[in-house]
Parts: sequence; C-alpha cells; structure tokens
Amino acid sequence: MTVDPKALADVALTEEEYRRIVARLNREPNHLELGIFGAMWSEHCGYKHSKPLLRQFPKRSATARVVVEAGEENAGAVDIGDGLAVVFKVESHNHPSAVEPYEGAATGVGGIVRDIFTMGARPIALLNSLRFGPLDDPRNRYLFQGVVAGISGYGNCLGIPDVGGEIQFAAPYSGNPLVNAMCVGLVRHEELIRARASGAGNTLLLVGADTGRDGIHGATFASVDLDEASAERRPAVQVGNPFLEKLLLEACLEVLGNPDVVGMQDLGAAGLTSSTVESASKGGAGVEIDVALVPRREAGMTPYEVMLSESQERMLVVVRAGREAEVAKVFERWGLHAAAIGKVTDTGRLVVRDGDEVVADLPIDALVDPPQYQYEVREPDYLAAVQRLDVRALPVGDPNADLLDVLASPNIASRRPVYRQYDHQVQNNTVVAPGEGDAAVLRVKGTRRGIALSIDGNGRHCYLDPFAGGARAVAEAARNVVCAGAQPIALTNCLNFGNPERPEVYYQLARAIAGMAAACGALETPVVSGNVSLYNESEHGAIYPTPIVGMVGVLDDVERRLTAGFRHAGDVAILLGDLDPGLESLAGSEWLELRHGVVAGRPAIDLEREVALQRTILEAARAGLLVSAHDCSDGGLAVTLAESCILGDLGLNAPIELPARPEGVLFGEAASRVVVSARPEATDRILAIAASHGVPASVLGIVGGSRLRIGTAIDVPIAELRDRWENGLRRALGQA
Repeated sequence: MTVDPKALADVALTEEEYRRIVARLNREPNHLELGIFGAMWSEHCGYKHSKPLLRQFPKRSATARVVVEAGEENAGAVDIGDGLAVVFKVESHNHPSAVEPYEGAATGVGGIVRDIFTMGARPIALLNSLRFGPLDDPRNRYLFQGVVAGISGYGNCLGIPDVGGEIQFAAPYSGNPLVNAMCVGLVRHEELIRARASGAGNTLLLVGADTGRDGIHGATFASVDLDEASAERRPAVQVGNPFLEKLLLEACLEVLGNPDVVGMQDLGAAGLTSSTVESASKGGAGVEIDVALVPRREAGMTPYEVMLSESQERMLVVVRAGREAEVAKVFERWGLHAAAIGKVTDTGRLVVRDGDEVVADLPIDALVDPPQYQYEVREPDYLAAVQRLDVRALPVGDPNADLLDVLASPNIASRRPVYRQYDHQVQNNTVVAPGEGDAAVLRVKGTRRGIALSIDGNGRHCYLDPFAGGARAVAEAARNVVCAGAQPIALTNCLNFGNPERPEVYYQLARAIAGMAAACGALETPVVSGNVSLYNESEHGAIYPTPIVGMVGVLDDVERRLTAGFRHAGDVAILLGDLDPGLESLAGSEWLELRHGVVAGRPAIDLEREVALQRTILEAARAGLLVSAHDCSDGGLAVTLAESCILGDLGLNAPIELPARPEGVLFGEAASRVVVSARPEATDRILAIAASHGVPASVLGIVGGSRLRIGTAIDVPIAELRDRWENGLRRALGQA
C-alpha cells in the first residue's frame, strides 16, 4: 500500500489516517473518495483534535431551557418564552481572511447566516470578534480594512443589523488574523426544522447558486498552518453574492412552512460532501447523488471539484418524493433554480454517480467518525517567566498622561470608525446600539421581552494563564449581558488556537476549555453551539490562545435595559467589586503593555465572587434601582469611568483615597467589577443588596461637571478624554 505524500498533504490527512481509511473500506480509496475523507476528517468538520476536550462543556442547565443542544444541528436553540426560541452560533473564517480579507470575511458572514435560517429562524442580528497585528504595519492595515469592508458589504445587503463586536490588536496576530462571525435568529418552536435526510426515496434538491471551483479544499485549508505558500490557496477562498443570499434566505423561510420539506442543510465547509453526509448521518439514512445533475457555472468540472466546491449561497433541501415541483415553484418565485440531484436511500452509504458511472461509494458512519486525538500536554516553557511580574520595579508615571494614552490605544479607543460602516438599525429592533452599552439589546416584537447579546475574549489573559483566561472570557461575556439588565441564558464559542499537535498548544487548548467549562457551570450558562479553529500559525509563530464567547441574555421587560453612560447630574457612581484589587491586577493589562511594553503577570478570577456580583446587578436592575452599568475590564477602572463620562457627556468627582502606587486601582484589569450609577435615594438599597450577596461596594462620587477626577491622581476635562477616545483608532489608521 503506497500513497503519494503530496496527495495526502493536499487533503490534510496523515499516512496513519490513510491506513485507517483503507482498513475501514477494505480497499484503497480512489482520488475522489480520498478527498471526501480528507474534508470530513478535517478538524473543521470532524473536530478530531478537540472533541474529547469539548465534552467538558455543559450542554444544559437548570436555569435555561435548551431546545437544540450543541452538536445536534447547525446552531443551538434556547427557549425565551412566548413560544419563541433564540437560535445562535459563532464560527471562524480566519485562514480565508488572511489570504483574501474582503471575500474571506464576507463569506464568513454568509455562512453563519445560513446556519441560522436553515433551521427556520429569521436572522435578527450579527456580531463579530476580530484580531489583527499592530496597525503600524501596512499589511495589517490592509487586512483590517478589507475584513471590515467584507463584513459590512455582505451583512448590509442582507438586511440583518450588525449590533456588536470587539477588536484587539497584538503582534501574534500578524499574518494570521481572526475573523469570528456570530448570527442570532428567532423562531417559533413549532417552526424549527432539522438538517436531516430521511425517508428512502425522498428527493435531494440543490437550490441557489450554480457550483464553481471556488472554495475547493476550504475545509482542509482551515486545518493547516498558514505559511508563505498560503497565497497559492486563493482558490480555496469562496466568493460571495449577498443579494443571492438574501433571496435564498427569504425563499427558505417561506418554503419551510411546507409540510413536504423534510429537512434542510446549508452547503458550507466541504460543500456538497458535508451537507449530504451530515444530513444522512443525522437521519440514519444514506444518500445517492448524480454530480452530472449539479448546475455548474464553469465548464469541465470533475466530480472531485463538484463534491468539494464550497461555492456560496447554496442549500440542500430534502423533499418528499413526488412533491418536488410544488417546492421548486417557491424557489422559482424568488428567482432561484432548484435541481433534483439525488435521493435518500436506506443503505447508510454515500454513493456518488457521474451519470451511469459510480465514482464514489463510502459508508456514512466511517465519514462521520474520524479518529480522535489526545496529545501530550506540556506547560509552555515561557509560562513561568511571564507570570512573574513586579510592578513596583517599574518606574512611576503620570496617571493623567497614562489615562489619555490608554484611551487612545487601538485596543481601547472607540470602535465608531468600524461600526459606522455597519447598518445596526435595519429591522427596527435595536434599542441599545453599538457603542452605547456593554451588550447590544434588541426588542422581541409582539412581546415585552428583549434579548441582550455580547461577544468577548482576551488572548493576552489566556496566553498568561489559559485556565483563568478561558474562565474570564465566559465571565466577561456574561457580565456584559448583565450590565444591560439581562439574565444570561446560554453561550456559543469559537476556540482559536495554534497547532494542537504541539504539546504547548494542546496545553493551552485543554486548560482554556477547562476554565471555560468551570465558568459555564458556575454561571449556569450552557454551551449550545460553537466552532473550533486550530492551526492558527504563520511564519511569525502561533497566535495568542483566543477563545471567543458569544453570550445571549433575556430581559423580561426591554424597557428596563441599561446602558453604559452616566445620565443625570447628581447621580451617585458606585463600584461593585474590589476598589483596590492590588498591583497584581495589572497582569496582562493594556496599561502594562502600552506603557512598559510588557505582557506579563497572572490573571485570576474567583467564580463564586463573579456569580455574586452578577446576581447583585440583576437584583438591583430588576428593582429599577440602576441608571447605568458598565463592566470594568480592558483598561481598568479609570477607563471605565472615562467611558461612562464620555458616553453621558457628564463628569465625575470621585474623591477616593488611592494607595502610593495607584496603578492597580486605576488600570488593573481584575475580574468581577462593575461601575453603576443610581439616583441618590437608591444608594442605600444598592449597598444593602451588594452586602446581602457578599459583594464589596464603594461609593465613588457624584456625577456632574465637565471633568473626571479620581482621587488626587487624575483630573482631566471630558473634552480631552473624548478627543483621545473618539479619534484613537482613526489616528492609528492614519485617518485623522
């Protein structure tokens, strides 16, 4: 048994995996069959390096009614009351965006949207989480601008509001940006549809765009490291057509009301291969396809190219035999072609024909059962050194200058230059828009409810302590939702890491997942969907380990929503959480890297304290005691107060006593801290609620005036703070 090593490399399979395939088939696969196995056994489709670790995530909780669990369908679904379920998921499009940033980001949006409406849910919101190298590098600026343009260019055409996101810049992302897209939809319970092929003899309809050569090996491309030759993989990057996707979206939502539609699955990673195989597996069936019947936009395409193309805007629809014409009429009314390309069988096999010739014949169960790997775990050599941090050995700076510089940092400054390119008001449901609060809030029409959405992660923290960093990512995403006045109910995640075959990277992955699972359990927020993106490495090395968390919360009364800005002169500002978290809270902080060029220390989190804090905020919010709430995270307390002042156009006098080295109080990024504001008469009740939950609380001062004063260390006009914050990202891009 011999096989060309290049043939295996092209489909990201090892020689040992090839031997397993031969053993499963009791013969050697042909070229097409090898490509099909390569796609289905890729990390992107098969999760062969991560599935054993992912089992740690809780799929259900006592406080959330999960309707569709993680792994059951394209996305997760959770009940929100009134007969409605929220459907949501986040996915990565990192490698394509590194090669073709506009199309990579655009088709990432298109793919995640299809995951939502293929379940019968109307997409109501988009969010994104982005990472790039420093903006002083021309290529990083090119990637940043291309990705943002791709997200806006595709999402705006679909009429789905882009309501939230986050962006970070750091050297490890140079050459390997992260583009994680999240979509959220709403559906009535009885209208949920499953991505299952069942009923022998039922017809497979391929609907939407014609099939081309774009995107071939896209799934395997996402499962290898980036290198100098990655530009040669441009054909693996899909090309999107958002106007066609809009037609497909509306047609699919209409046709799903037809009882003759048995199931539906979008054609994403691995295209026709994964959509047919996964649908057949979930339905306990087999499928037979004739690639000669697949509409094509390019001449001379081989069965290999047809089966592995990732051309966008395509959907597989399973229709009851004899009812094809009635279903096809719906798509025709939307200007879409529906072609019958095959049928459901009871053989448990994927059979691919090219006319009269059988070109592939494979068992479904082998395709969906890739080998699973658990690698050696070894603590990275760098960890012990970087976790040592003596802030007292650093020179003392000027807190006023420090605050202005941190506010102007691209990691902290206003994201207005980005989100002004997105339509966040289309559909007229957005009541807390980007830049107004810690989480977006949308009304649920026909009810009094609202849903709050956030997306978060911090690669620096995970780099310094993967367990704490993973737990903090979950906690912060939940805290952001709580700061909008909503109860967190469930989350989705995207795990962005380097090559798991290296013991140090596998350690990061394993410890981060363990930390996330611990936080999910403590906060009672099950994981209902997600994506794993590994092999995020380039000639610059591996990225920071970067788990991204998308959190969904529910407000029983959307009118009780909270925003981040101070609103009334005379209100009282209160810090819930430790006022002085110590100099060790500067671990992994923006201040430490910006001012001293150091990424060091050991971030920490106490999950019991986090739970107590979130319960305190929710109790006070539901009692109508809070005017505003703002999570104290990136940049620390000084940045949190500055942002609340800027957003409310009101100053604050906080005559608090500061230690001799005030950097920890001002710029430390300790977890479990939130600044709230309230009317003076509500102060005692808020303090009493905090005390009942064992949460430290400090009255900071009175809102009003035109300056931010914090103890004797900071005294800056709001106008100057606003100039640095509003223009920091523009100036980094050379636009102001």
